[in-house]
Amino acid sequence: QVQLVESGGKLVQTGGSLRLSCVVSGRTFSAYIMGWFRQAPGKEREFVAGINQNGFRTYYADSLKGRFTISRDNAKSTVYLQMNSLKPEDTAVYYCNRIPVVGSPRALDAWGQGTLVTVSS
Repeated sequence: QVQLVESGGKLVQTGGSLRLSCVVSGRTFSAYIMGWFRQAPGKEREFVAGINQNGFRTYYADSLKGRFTISRDNAKSTVYLQMNSLKPEDTAVYYCNRIPVVGSPRALDAWGQGTLVTVSS
């Protein structure tokens, strides 16, 4: 069973930056395709970005291209989400999860607790 622990969320001002981290348990993290998702208050969870096993291929939701960057460190079993030029509409709980292919919005494992990002205007 894969366990996911997200961290790094906090209150930031519009235009600020944050880097989220997700530590993934499991012996074969380097074999996992990973994704980030988010759920804003009162909205459904949505796919944000995905990354393949070696980090050479990434995919982003169209509305986030250019502001968010997904990366990974297989030695640390960690996937990151660098978020720049943050906007109030980026306020959400952010989650990571395994996904079947890089651009897939389908999560494979139980969700972790997520990490809350709040962007003040």
